[in-house]
Amino acid sequence: MSEELRPSAEITAADWIGARLGGAFGTVGRTVPGGFAAYARIFHPAGEHTWAEVAAATGRTAHPLMQWHALVGLPEPFSRRAPLWDGYPPEPGRLEPAGFVRLRTVLARHTGTADTCWFGLWEGYGVDLPPGVAALPRVELPGREYLLLGGALDGAWPHWFAGQSPNLCWPGDRAWCVASEIDFDSTLVGGSTALVRELLRTPGLEVAAVGADDSLAVDADRVNPVPEPAPGPGRGGGRRGPWWRRSWRSR
Repeated sequence: MSEELRPSAEITAADWIGARLGGAFGTVGRTVPGGFAAYARIFHPAGEHTWAEVAAATGRTAHPLMQWHALVGLPEPFSRRAPLWDGYPPEPGRLEPAGFVRLRTVLARHTGTADTCWFGLWEGYGVDLPPGVAALPRVELPGREYLLLGGALDGAWPHWFAGQSPNLCWPGDRAWCVASEIDFDSTLVGGSTALVRELLRTPGLEVAAVGADDSLAVDADRVNPVPEPAPGPGRGGGRRGPWWRRSWRSR
């Protein structure tokens, strides 16, 4: 484990990200910056299974904008109904360590500044930080605040985060940007066409090419049918509104 990654107060290093975020609710370009030549979606594994394997088991169709709840026959992500799949679901907000190492290896080949990278860790993890680190300014993006760390790409596992993958990652030359949004069960990458092409053929990663304007909102899966949700508070007709508007209300 590398110890080269260090907390930083240089939050202006992230100014370019906020300036390039935009688009409709739930779109790719609202999580990773616009302006890249190509974009990829890396599906977080469902235990030891890929989403394509789950789709085959449940009689659904795997496609770039598929949603997990649609694959397992639920009307929405937090439904209390029994899913068609009884295995582990993908973990939101975190690309598992082996997958991140594979991703990191590819990313290093598509930047000239692999030794000078930036990493954002979401403020809300509740990690017990040293006082000097806790007092540092945070990167502020729509609806999210991040502790900023700087260092080499291969040092992306600071010991005080216990293996948590970065929620944001980009090199000094801004050749690409990676985002593991805490509400998404996939990681998004913006970069060159060559980068995305290599990711698509990287063993151990389940990847689909997407566009900056593609939606990953809860209703984005237009291929796999979902049952009607049960009426009630917080379930598409109650006073609190659907879950995704509560979770993303400031994004």
